[in-house]
Amino acid sequence: MTKDAPAATLREADFAEELGERYLSYALSTIMARSLPDVRDGLKPVHRRLLFAMRELGLDPRSGYKKAARVVGDVIGKFHPHGDIAVYEALVRLAQDFAVRYPLVDGQGNFGNIDGDNAAAMRYTEARLTIVAEALMNGLDQDAVDLRATYDGEGAEPVVLPSAFPNLLANGATGIAVGMATSIPPHNAAELCDALRHLIAKPEAPVADLLQFVQGPDFPTGGVLVEPPETMRVSYETGRGSFRLRAHWQVENHKNGLYTIVIDEIPYQVQKARLIERIADLLTNKKLTLLADIRDESTELVRVVLEPKSRSVDPAVLMESLFRQTDLETKFSLNLNVLDATGIPRVMNLKEALVAFLEHRHEVLIRRSNFRRAAIERRLEILDGYIIAFLNLDEVIRIIREEDEPKPALIARFTVTDTQAEAILNMRLRSLRRLEEMQLRTEQSELREELGEIVAMLEDPKKRWKLLDFEIKEMRKRFGPDTPLGARRTRIASAPSAVVVPLEAMVEREPITVLLSEKGWIRALRGHDIDPARIEYKDGDGALFSLTAETTDKLLVFATDGRVFTLAADKLPRGRGFGEPLRLSIDLANDQSIFALRLHRPGTKLIVASSDGRGFIVPEEQVIAQTRTGRQIVLPADGAKAEFCVPVTGTHVATVGENRKILIFPVEQLPTMGKGRGVMLQRFKDGGLSDVISMTPAAGLNFPFGTRQRTVTDLTPWLGDRAGAGRLAPPGFPRDNKFGG
Repeated sequence: MTKDAPAATLREADFAEELGERYLSYALSTIMARSLPDVRDGLKPVHRRLLFAMRELGLDPRSGYKKAARVVGDVIGKFHPHGDIAVYEALVRLAQDFAVRYPLVDGQGNFGNIDGDNAAAMRYTEARLTIVAEALMNGLDQDAVDLRATYDGEGAEPVVLPSAFPNLLANGATGIAVGMATSIPPHNAAELCDALRHLIAKPEAPVADLLQFVQGPDFPTGGVLVEPPETMRVSYETGRGSFRLRAHWQVENHKNGLYTIVIDEIPYQVQKARLIERIADLLTNKKLTLLADIRDESTELVRVVLEPKSRSVDPAVLMESLFRQTDLETKFSLNLNVLDATGIPRVMNLKEALVAFLEHRHEVLIRRSNFRRAAIERRLEILDGYIIAFLNLDEVIRIIREEDEPKPALIARFTVTDTQAEAILNMRLRSLRRLEEMQLRTEQSELREELGEIVAMLEDPKKRWKLLDFEIKEMRKRFGPDTPLGARRTRIASAPSAVVVPLEAMVEREPITVLLSEKGWIRALRGHDIDPARIEYKDGDGALFSLTAETTDKLLVFATDGRVFTLAADKLPRGRGFGEPLRLSIDLANDQSIFALRLHRPGTKLIVASSDGRGFIVPEEQVIAQTRTGRQIVLPADGAKAEFCVPVTGTHVATVGENRKILIFPVEQLPTMGKGRGVMLQRFKDGGLSDVISMTPAAGLNFPFGTRQRTVTDLTPWLGDRAGAGRLAPPGFPRDNKFGG
């Protein structure tokens, strides 16, 4: 602004309000003009403009191809003022049969492949429309939809396509807008047609009834859908959910009992080259110990060959290990977030999306019928004028020859309309044959009959819906399951059974020694023959726990707050050094410590107890934690801590208190629980619990006695029921009140 500029050009404004207004405008533009598809034709603006530009260029399925650069130039020059790269990428995707279930563009040249290779430059590729795209635009020249001015005001473009094909659900869509996103998987067009016809017959049908026809997504790359039916029903009823998709594989048997596994279909949107690289990396890092080799023998068809380590490897177990570690199993999300007929974004369920499509087709039918009705009425008006001319041919010729202004004379003489008079004057001489009059009367009769049918249909909703049902039936014939394009590709299978995959299928089994120091540093050393004297610790630190394990084991870490944490042995820090703090792997409170470290052994039962003498039995399977926050098992009382964890190995439980009294009672008197405070093991007047073990009275009670072990065989004084006070320990019992052993 110059120094002499008037002050009226300045305006004070709140920065937050101005920023919010502009961001809202940007968000609305992103949502409505870029990212979300329209529920009626399933297209975003760039796709709609692409197809319309190709139609304007005459690129129908029966014509020749034109350079993609020509198409892109027309799109950005007339309809879509954005970058040519983005427009070309949209065109390429519409032509990829591995990306779009029903391609809308017929491409010629290199349009990329399933390995993730890019398409050739637009100057090298050519394109034209497919029959599906043609169906989407059928009726554009019959006033089927509204048109709006293009961005430069020099032309017009359709607001939405007539869409004689359920493109939204058939081809799906993905997009990310501001604050919202959409993710719609592709479906089988024939199944959608069956569901649409069912809705026409029974408009009140719930989503569950529609799922009798729509079996689930139908991806262009095939695969196996293994989502449970109940989960799919909930997803389609809410418009949100996900679908679990697996690669399709089969076993090829060879001589001497050998076999290979052949993967011939991979999940949707998974790049084959990256998938094979991932499997090869896992194989190199010894994470797939059941797999010997992988080969890519693909041509235009996918063929990935897997060789097992030996003939004894179960193919199902090998594949399950791959499903868990690679993109051979993926999840495709469902978020049916679309723009409705009024341009408002919202999440629809399956029925709402199908009903919106039917309502759009109903409106298109009415508009096309009115257009045809008007055309017939105009033609009938002209035909009536022609017939008047034939009946009065000599007089018409005289007027034309003698009158300076023949049109007004014709109107005055025969009471015809201006349109009829103009048509009579424009008649060719060759049309004055007698045969032509007969043809005109035949055409007039046929048009009046057609007009009567159109008027009757427009006045009767039942007839309109019957005609729509017929159109959908004909569409199903074109894209039915017996056609190459319409045959279902994705197989529907039941949810996979719980195939037990041993950890060694994904981790190489290797002996290790696990060390946990007093300061909480954990590490794993290779082998079991570790000399304790040669193990070094940080200054001021020392050994707390040491146990031998294998890399396929799971470790259970018990904390004094009653939580149990699970560690994978193969994930422990290895090599030289002091390891790393255990707190980096688990969320252990600063005021809590570790009181036990043990290997997980399925089927084992544990006695867990707190310092106040309360405890219970818990199956070891129920203490496994899936997250670093652990699992709360023991709920200590105020002032108490969880301090004991011993496996149930005998028929009785022996406890000793800080008062040096021992109690032995049957293990059956302890309840089995998954979580809680437990019951009183031994009652104390003062102090708490010092130790607890599982034992069998017939074997006696063992405890350290100097440098030797002492066994007390007569345990009668100490036998009793749970929650008793117990009797003083026998002479020589350790002063630390620990059973030892």
